[in-house]
Amino acid sequence: MIAIIDYGAGNIFSVRNALNYLEIENQLTDDISVIEKADKILLPGVGAFPSAMKMLGNKNLIPVLKEQAQKKPFLGICLGMQMLLSKSYEFEECDGLDLISGTVDRIPAEDLIIPHMGWNKLEIQNDCPLLKNLPEESYVYFVHSYMATCQDEKNLSAWVEYGGRVPALITDNKYVFGAQFHPEKSGEVGLQILKNFANL
Repeated sequence: MIAIIDYGAGNIFSVRNALNYLEIENQLTDDISVIEKADKILLPGVGAFPSAMKMLGNKNLIPVLKEQAQKKPFLGICLGMQMLLSKSYEFEECDGLDLISGTVDRIPAEDLIIPHMGWNKLEIQNDCPLLKNLPEESYVYFVHSYMATCQDEKNLSAWVEYGGRVPALITDNKYVFGAQFHPEKSGEVGLQILKNFANL
């Protein structure tokens, strides 16, 4: 069972609809005991980093998420991906879950429209189990103004071009994965990525 973390800042229903379509067992929850018993964890997110971290803190979810990420597959989507990192500079300096070393910074694309919104082709940087069985040219859907900056290149699995290299998929190379794009809105490619996560 995949526990979808319901903390008040997630695109939970579109993610849940995609998992239901794939007939993957899932549960929306903010219950620590349910999270501890789940096989996998999915952390969605939309909105601003500081307020989302505050919501996690108000529900006392930060310690259990950090603990469970050391022992079972964990996927952060969009803002949920950014929250995996050490620190964000969106509006103010704010600590993240620190599951992957790095920061969240504004996309430095001065001549391009921000937020970055639309379809981009994944460029594979390092092997990652979430990228199995994808077409040679795989496009995924983005909506974001801030991006990850990983401290170590080994944590970068895939990126897209948007005024430079924008990280699309990151991992701690153990249990933790982060997708800046929305797999639940990325057609067959996104569904395959969610299947790959469910099959870990």
